[in-house]
Amino acid sequence: MYNDKNMYYPDPWGNCLIFKDYGPEPFVIDIEKATSENNTFRTALWTGKYLQLTLMSIDVNDDIGLEIHHDIDQFIRIEEGKGLVMMGDSRDNLNFKRRVSDDHVILIPAGKWHNLINVGTKPLKLYSIYAPPAHPHGTVHRTKEDEMEHGY
Repeated sequence: MYNDKNMYYPDPWGNCLIFKDYGPEPFVIDIEKATSENNTFRTALWTGKYLQLTLMSIDVNDDIGLEIHHDIDQFIRIEEGKGLVMMGDSRDNLNFKRRVSDDHVILIPAGKWHNLINVGTKPLKLYSIYAPPAHPHGTVHRTKEDEMEHGY
């Protein structure tokens, strides 16, 4: 079970996974379970030289926030919840729109403006892979406000 104070959950063998950045060391995880148990807005779980894995939990009626990564491709997989993804060549013209839910993936090319909005009735649980990394090693934003205050 997830423990917010200590940020861990036991794996099937009774070991505890602490929600922290394990990169760039070799690492194996039950990504579905870790994603479902994560309750932070964003936690970098593994950061390497060329790739980064983050876990996210987006509150109901909230979003990731409109953003662009000029030199970073991004992969998002939805584990739980319902969302609306929007992308486009400018922040004022997000002409690509799709509804997403459990088991959908979203591929965001470098240089595309994008946002993902939780349109469901429970937190939107996802993991995101950035290539190359987008956030500093060890990034943890417990809330969206935390991210906005400290940036990335």
